[in-house]
Amino acid sequence: MARLQRVVLKGFKSIKEMDLELRPLNVLIGANGAGKSNLVSFFKMLNEMMAGRLQQYVATSGRAQSLLHFGPKVTPQVEARLEFEVDNGVDTYTMRLFHAAGDTLVFADESLSFLQTGYETPKKVPLGSGHEETRIGEKANEGEPTARVFKHLLDHCRVYHFHDTSPTARVRQYGYIGDNRWLMPDAGNLAAFLLRLREGKNGGSVYQRIVTTIQLFAPFFADFDLEPAGANKKDIILNWRDKGSDQVFGPHQLSDGTLRAICLVTLLMQPESELPDLVIVDEPELGLHPYALNIVAALFKKTSHHTQVLISTQSSSFLDNFEPEDVVLVSREGKESKFARPDGAKLEAWLDEYSLGEVWQKNVLGGGPH
Repeated sequence: MARLQRVVLKGFKSIKEMDLELRPLNVLIGANGAGKSNLVSFFKMLNEMMAGRLQQYVATSGRAQSLLHFGPKVTPQVEARLEFEVDNGVDTYTMRLFHAAGDTLVFADESLSFLQTGYETPKKVPLGSGHEETRIGEKANEGEPTARVFKHLLDHCRVYHFHDTSPTARVRQYGYIGDNRWLMPDAGNLAAFLLRLREGKNGGSVYQRIVTTIQLFAPFFADFDLEPAGANKKDIILNWRDKGSDQVFGPHQLSDGTLRAICLVTLLMQPESELPDLVIVDEPELGLHPYALNIVAALFKKTSHHTQVLISTQSSSFLDNFEPEDVVLVSREGKESKFARPDGAKLEAWLDEYSLGEVWQKNVLGGGPH
């Protein structure tokens, strides 16, 4: 299994300079405005870049002015380096995005390299400069082996954001039944995805485990009622049944917190073979009941044994579910976001008397809520 072992990022939003080693489970904790979500949005930018939508992402994010650290006059470029540990060595992706006319970003430089275990010199694949969209896909389609590996690696670093549970959110609407290959970032295809799991191999055992887990924090919930609708039976919506009634309820009759928890449980309990290589979730605690929060935290820990996980949070009770070695402290020093691992030796004495969340609240670790 490939693992993202290091991210170096310069000049992106509040992140002037960051060099972060990643582990199987990474929990970013910090106060409002510390910069946690800015790291998550960098990965969101990568997702959009790999889909050929970098220019669209820049335009809809407030243009380059909003993405460059204190604007283009202070910071004319974003630099990034991602190092992936693979079975036979280390794959590295580097890019520099430079401020360009129209307040956008273009590639000043983009390259791939592969250092095989036991060798001193990496194989380099330069991708050129001056282009508006990544050339990884182009090179991969030409059959370049390193580019094909990178296309897979970067395509499988996925950001999920289940905050929008408003009446008009896609997760509460009808969707196309065939849109079920993987769970969308906003869970907009949740009904179609669950239906595929229910009708999949092993008699829908993964689906049954998801339903049983939902019942732990929503004891009224009996099951989903996933029936194709529309003239051609191509539409589906997230209907469900209550344990005490034969009536079918719609997604608008699920509370925001319950719906978010269902999205998280489905994401984390999907078949291990279908999980992305890196699962990134911004503030999963939002709107969740404490009991549901603990269940979701346990699922994140379990998932991290099969794939890499990066979570951002500002909840001390959510933090209580994790170990000190999982934590990345995010703090704001002046105009810059700083990312650091806590000092284990310093923590030891405190953890004899307090939980990890309480220690963070007391600001012993730094990056606390005060």
